[in-house]
Amino acid sequence: MEQYISLDQSSLSLWTKREGGGIPILLCSGGPGCCDYLEPVADMLSDLAQVIRFDQRGCGRSNYTDACQLQTCLTDIEEIRKYYQIEKWIIVGHSWGADLALAYTLYYPESVYGLVYMSGTGVQNDRDWKATYQKGIAENKEQMVMLDYPVNKEVHRSLIDSWRAFIKEPELLRRISEIKAPSYFLYGDEDIRPSWPIQQIAHLIKDAQLHCIKGAGHYIWLQKPDSLQELLKGFVKQIALQQNF
Repeated sequence: MEQYISLDQSSLSLWTKREGGGIPILLCSGGPGCCDYLEPVADMLSDLAQVIRFDQRGCGRSNYTDACQLQTCLTDIEEIRKYYQIEKWIIVGHSWGADLALAYTLYYPESVYGLVYMSGTGVQNDRDWKATYQKGIAENKEQMVMLDYPVNKEVHRSLIDSWRAFIKEPELLRRISEIKAPSYFLYGDEDIRPSWPIQQIAHLIKDAQLHCIKGAGHYIWLQKPDSLQELLKGFVKQIALQQNF
C-alpha cells in the first residue's frame, strides 16, 4: 500500500510503500538523489517481513523544499517509523543508502533490530579508484538499474557535501565499533568500486557478518538474485527468531 507522509507541518511529503507482514524492514536506495529502485529486493523479502520502501526527500514522488542534509534524511526515516507505529526495524541500505542506514544505526540505535549494508562506499573520501571506476563505466562493465524518475542533482550535491562533513567526525570509527545491532555486510566481487571500505567497517563491528558474492556487481540482485535472496532471508529469519516474530 502506498502512503504519503506529511513532514515539518508543511506541504512536504514523503512517498512510501509497505508490503508483506512480519518483522519490519526499511529499504534505503542509493544516490544520493535517486528515487527508490529497491522493489526487486522488497519482492525477495515480503513473504516473511513487512517491507517499507520510500523516495527520499526531493527524489521521485517525494517533494522538496530546501537543500538536504544527512541529519534531515535521518529525521525523515524516524518520521516514517513513527507513522507506521513501528517500535524497531531492520534497516537495509544499498550504495549510498547503505551509508545512510549506517548513520541511522549510529543515531537511532534504539530503533534498529539489525543493519544490512550492501555495496556501500564506506566512511572515507579516497578517490584513488575513480579513474578505474570511470574506465569501467566507459567500457560498460557495470549493469545499471533503470530509474523511474531523474536524479535530483541538487539533493545529490548537498548530501554528498553533508556526508563528507559527517565522516570527518573525530569519534566516528569508535562509534561504529560500538554498534550492538546484528550487522551484515554484502558486496559483489565484480563491483567496479573498491570493497575495502566495506570490509573496513565490517571488521570494526563485533560479530558483524561479511559476505562477498561471486559474479555480482554493484547491483547484486541483477546478476545474483537467488544468492542475494538466500543471504538476506537467512539474516532476517535469524533476527525474527531472536525477536519472537
